[in-house]
Amino acid sequence: MLQDRYGNRVSTESNVACDGYIESVDSVLSATDDPLIGIDKALAADPEFALAHVTKGRHFMLLGKMKEARESILHAAALAPGLTAREQSHIEIFNLLSSGRSPDALTLTLSHMQDYPRDAFALAPSTSVFGLIGFGGREAREPEQLDLLEPLVDAYGDDWWFLTVYAFALIEMGQWQRGRELIERALEQKPRSAHTAHIYAHALYEAGDDKSLADYLEAWLPDYPNTNLLSCHAWWHLCLARLMLGEHDAIWPMYDAHCAPSVSDGPAINVFTDGASLLWRSELAGIERSSERWQALQDYREKMLPNPMVFVDAHGGLPALALGDPERFSDWLEALSKADEKGSLPAGKIPGEINHAFAAYAAEDWSKTISILDPIQDQVIRIGGSRAQRDFVLNTLLSAYVKDGRAETARALVSAQTDRPRAVPVAGLYA
Repeated sequence: MLQDRYGNRVSTESNVACDGYIESVDSVLSATDDPLIGIDKALAADPEFALAHVTKGRHFMLLGKMKEARESILHAAALAPGLTAREQSHIEIFNLLSSGRSPDALTLTLSHMQDYPRDAFALAPSTSVFGLIGFGGREAREPEQLDLLEPLVDAYGDDWWFLTVYAFALIEMGQWQRGRELIERALEQKPRSAHTAHIYAHALYEAGDDKSLADYLEAWLPDYPNTNLLSCHAWWHLCLARLMLGEHDAIWPMYDAHCAPSVSDGPAINVFTDGASLLWRSELAGIERSSERWQALQDYREKMLPNPMVFVDAHGGLPALALGDPERFSDWLEALSKADEKGSLPAGKIPGEINHAFAAYAAEDWSKTISILDPIQDQVIRIGGSRAQRDFVLNTLLSAYVKDGRAETARALVSAQTDRPRAVPVAGLYA
């Protein structure tokens, strides 16, 4: 009986297929190397290996290639009869996920983990800040994420992947010291795991250790190709670290070479939201606006992400505001309103409120910006993303306070976040 790396039985009689499957699963879980290499090995040895088709589908999902993902998952579903109960449930999780039934996929995952706690690949879509819980639009999503993972600690032990996702959940709950300990243990086992290196960057960000973060990524990133899943986002973290350190001249050569729409093959959601956030935050820090970079992001969003979706919804109006294009911004607001009416935005009206606040800021109406953002601070979490990513909203509020002559209020707001001893790149905040 052949098994995956977590001891789960897999329905293939080919050792070559099993080895290729294990290789491809680790490639997806680490976001390192090309999962198709292992998948192709597995399917060449056993074309009817259903779980290998699932892995292929998940790989395409992560890239945003939903048509190809759906085809692979449907192929796996057609092969499901006669497989073990675990494999059938495993396949159904991805069937629901690829068909847009995310709440149902999460419900099934929670049940699945009761019976098969070490089915890591089935658990993975429910983890991280871009997962089924992270993008669920709920205010309590961070404790929910921890509640999912903590009962599984004994089942996974010192496994590098579980340490990675568990550390991230702790970090997002403000327990960055404990999270850093776990992620360092994971890196000892899997130093080239991009997901693990990425979460280490989050631990250092929350610790305010921007110099260590920059030094680490400067050494880690050069061997990680732009074609890999996390390239754009990992380089974004390095750009952000340079912004935090005030090393403004170092940002744009890295952004243009690794993050810009013209060079990045990463998921569209990362390319757009990371770019829009970085450009917006750089201006809050006092860096001169780049209309050329904003235009590239506007063109990219219209081509790749024409309709509001989770997380993109809160960022989508920024290029039009930066370019002084009220018509396109109005179009985005209208699209947000229609999507909210249909119930297709997990965060409901919060993304629209954030966009209105950005518009007020762009119009230099500091009081209005504050009046919109201040009451919804505890609701911003609903848009998804990490605390590091959501700081583009917080920094806008801080900058509005500063520009409204209330720098002391802004500094008090920063000081109230006692678990995050960081400098904030907002012009005038500490003047």
